[in-house]
Amino acid sequence: MSERTSSPRAKARAKSGAGEDAVVLDDDATLHAMGYPRKLTRRFKAFDNFAISFTIINILSGIFSSFGFGMSAGGPRILVFGWIGVSVMVLLIGAAMAEVASAYPTSGALYFSAGKLAKRHKGAWSWFTGWLNFVGQIGGTAATGYAAATFIQAFVQLQWPSYQPTAHQTVLITALIIVLQGLANTYTVQLVALLNRISVWWLLIGLVVIVGALIVMPDHHQPASFVTHFENNTGFTSGLYGGMLGLLVTSWTFTGFDGSFHMSEETVGATVNAPKGITRAIGYSAITGLILMLALVYSINDYAKVAGAGTPPVQILIDGLGLGTAKVMLLIVIGAMLFCGLANLTSNTRQIFAFSRDGAMPGSRWWHSVSLRTRTPVKAVWLAVGCSLALVVPGWWSHTAFTAIVSVNVVGLFLAYAVPIFLRLRLGDAFQPGPWHLGRWGRPVGWLAVIWILLSSVLFMLPQASPITVDSFNYAPIALAVVLLVATVWWFATARRRFQGPVSYGRPDEVAAMDLV
Repeated sequence: MSERTSSPRAKARAKSGAGEDAVVLDDDATLHAMGYPRKLTRRFKAFDNFAISFTIINILSGIFSSFGFGMSAGGPRILVFGWIGVSVMVLLIGAAMAEVASAYPTSGALYFSAGKLAKRHKGAWSWFTGWLNFVGQIGGTAATGYAAATFIQAFVQLQWPSYQPTAHQTVLITALIIVLQGLANTYTVQLVALLNRISVWWLLIGLVVIVGALIVMPDHHQPASFVTHFENNTGFTSGLYGGMLGLLVTSWTFTGFDGSFHMSEETVGATVNAPKGITRAIGYSAITGLILMLALVYSINDYAKVAGAGTPPVQILIDGLGLGTAKVMLLIVIGAMLFCGLANLTSNTRQIFAFSRDGAMPGSRWWHSVSLRTRTPVKAVWLAVGCSLALVVPGWWSHTAFTAIVSVNVVGLFLAYAVPIFLRLRLGDAFQPGPWHLGRWGRPVGWLAVIWILLSSVLFMLPQASPITVDSFNYAPIALAVVLLVATVWWFATARRRFQGPVSYGRPDEVAAMDLV
């Protein structure tokens, strides 16, 4: 049987006996056609699905966390024009992923579609994609919590100048944040959906408040030409190299939009609403992020003073708005970071649930179980919490050690994004698209997406400051190599004999009988 006739969408149509509209609406039939019973509750509507990726991308969190690096690596020219260029490339990645999500709307998302799209060695493609995705998401949860803890302490220090943050305090606050986010994810899907809806409005209203204040309140704004100002304070003599590093500011921000894909099994009309959630989250984040970036850039007063501050965006707020107003704005940013971490953990949990459902993790039977009371994978939630805390612990002794461990976050995620897109391209006309697709643009968009992921991944692994010391060394290549080495040894030692990729629990009628009611 050809790949075209054996696709989930074709099976769902055969089961429902209806046309395309029925396939879009019959989420359970699509899931059954992929071999899975329904265990999770479909409570996410289109807006909820969009909200989770929009919250994980989180322009307030991303820009405030990385703005200082951009001031040294290219300055305003790269911060603004780099944002525009990289946003377009990320939108291409999102569109290519969305096309795959429409065809395979499961919690397994990237690893599941990789296993289904591969012509050969399905288990291996699925295995490595899944572990890259898992490690990237765990690192993202840990890094977001750590950033929130850092900004919380910056606020406390503004309020009480005698307070001096320490590594131990940062780790403890990070751990508390992650545990609280785990508790929120333990309860019903309705609670998570509600918090994600709130987070969207928190982000949008917070953006309006911060940008509005930066436009109205400062006594001084930079001239229009300031947007072309270039700075290279990376320590490298090549301005081109410094500017290329500055592109990472945007790439760091635009991660986690696979969250909409992972929430497919809890989304109504997933074959359409999940891909729309991915592309809309990227598009709206690109526009709102550009507005925030311009507001911050034009509000810089003393460039050297701001660039040398511990948290440059906070210094911009203090200089332009005054200490009292800056504190209020900082609280908005901290809230955005907390929402970001919550959504990231939710996405992480669904990937663990699906990966375990196919037997790819130690203790798989344990992690893919679902609470009958809350209809959420509670055990997977706490595995995600535990793994994130394990990544945070080295920060107790060394910030460099913590950075080395979580540095694989972005590289792991983007490489996991690339695999199913590449396999879809290699499959050619045999690929059976879902209701949401790019048509004749699918192949050129997909190739541009894969090429950009490879180029940006190289940038992520290059040295980012000179001179290169133990503290300034970019540990991303080492962290990625360790992850791939462990996954490879594990694969050849035992996994290849027991894991053949996504499993099917039976025919559509058989798995339908297994649904949780």
